[in-house]
Amino acid sequence: MVEMLPIWLVETLQLLAYAFIFVVGVGVLLVLAMYLADIGQTRDAIRRNYPVVGRFRDLFTSLGEFFRQYFFAMDREEMPFNRAERNWIYDTAKGHDNTVAFGSTKNIMLPGSVIFANCAFPTLDDDAARTKPLQIGPYAAHPYIAPSIFNISAMSYGALSTPAVRALSRGAKLAGCWLNTGEGGLSPHHLSGGADIVFQIGTAKYGVRDQDGNLSDDKLREMAALDQIRMFEVKLSQGAKPGKGGILPGAKVTDEIAAIRGIRAGEDSISPNRHPEIDNVGELLDFIDRVRRVTGKPTGFKSVIGAYGWLDTLCVEIHRRGIESAPDFITIDGGDGGTGAAPMPLMDNVGLTLKESLPMVADILHRHGLRDRVRVIASGKLVTPADVAWALCTGADFVNSARGFMFSLGCIQALKCNKNTCPTGITTHNKRLQKGLNPQDKAVKVANYCKNLVHEVEVIAHSCGVGEPRALRRYHVRVVQANGKSVPMDELYPVPAKG
Repeated sequence: MVEMLPIWLVETLQLLAYAFIFVVGVGVLLVLAMYLADIGQTRDAIRRNYPVVGRFRDLFTSLGEFFRQYFFAMDREEMPFNRAERNWIYDTAKGHDNTVAFGSTKNIMLPGSVIFANCAFPTLDDDAARTKPLQIGPYAAHPYIAPSIFNISAMSYGALSTPAVRALSRGAKLAGCWLNTGEGGLSPHHLSGGADIVFQIGTAKYGVRDQDGNLSDDKLREMAALDQIRMFEVKLSQGAKPGKGGILPGAKVTDEIAAIRGIRAGEDSISPNRHPEIDNVGELLDFIDRVRRVTGKPTGFKSVIGAYGWLDTLCVEIHRRGIESAPDFITIDGGDGGTGAAPMPLMDNVGLTLKESLPMVADILHRHGLRDRVRVIASGKLVTPADVAWALCTGADFVNSARGFMFSLGCIQALKCNKNTCPTGITTHNKRLQKGLNPQDKAVKVANYCKNLVHEVEVIAHSCGVGEPRALRRYHVRVVQANGKSVPMDELYPVPAKG
């Protein structure tokens, strides 16, 4: 029978047989090598007791995140952001229809759920108004008329890639919102799109420090000379790691980033856990006054709230010095805020959530008669219109979002921000991975997300019977309690009388 087959076919079959035997042989040798390696090592008990087979544990653990995200988790189950929230952002950023059919998949009976109290006679479209710009820093030489209630929160160049920062800059310009630099200093990519910039001064003072790491007035003037830089934000702490400075792994510290920050390439960039020269509220006001005098631009601070007695002390000191000494804004970050890298104990267990700290800070300012002087910016896990509308009802003047805009860039919540292996090119400096992120295309999506979110916040406001979002008040929101009934927020958090 074999003799009847063509010679070329016989030779091909023989070649395939040899190849199969070779592959099997190599496989056996690899298994043997792994077996010997596993039983000879002492670091991993599973691999030592179950050679070769024990290796599958690590594989399945790493694949578990993938399978849970795409196959097993329900639309409203995932953390920190569920599939329903991400898909809404994706569709909004792409300009697609983001309406839903048949009914909500959100369980609004869970304690803490927010329900907006619609008006029997909502605002007609003809009477509706777009959100008005708002001035920040009336006592600064160059106050800022901020056009948008929704803006891009602090994300450093270094934590983000070059194309990501360029896309955010261009997108912010198209949307008419501001872009916060994060604590990593100002890069040319922040300026490339022409957006308004908020320069964040972190504890390491990257971009505005002298050779010894101290704040430099000359560097401040240099930054302030740029028209695009509209405000300065002194970072005291952020929600994901209160009490600890920024962390940028050495794998992400390129030559360019090292030059911008004034550090060595390839080494971990670890910021101090606080500003050494700010040890009390008086020194905080001194620092803010110095930056504002040197730059001529509005200056405020960012903090996650835990202990809060110091805020009353701050307000008393402001009145002692004069109202012009107040910070022009306070950015309140929630304890569940995001970051590229943070110790889990801090990320999970330290700092109040925004739902508790935002009304607290707004009430303290109101009680001391400073609510109109100090603008309140809410930051931390606010990515949907309902989130933003809630913050405005509670007492915020503006809302910042980082992860919402990351989703608009295409983030898939791979949770690899600190590994330099981000598959979407957003938080990696791997050139091959960055190729997937086109700044021109993504800038349009960033702008779409911002503008459409603001529009839908306006829709919520009109449904509640007010002309524009900043007219929303706490009585427009009800909060579901443990017994299943909702209570107006102004009963849970009544606005205090002025002291």
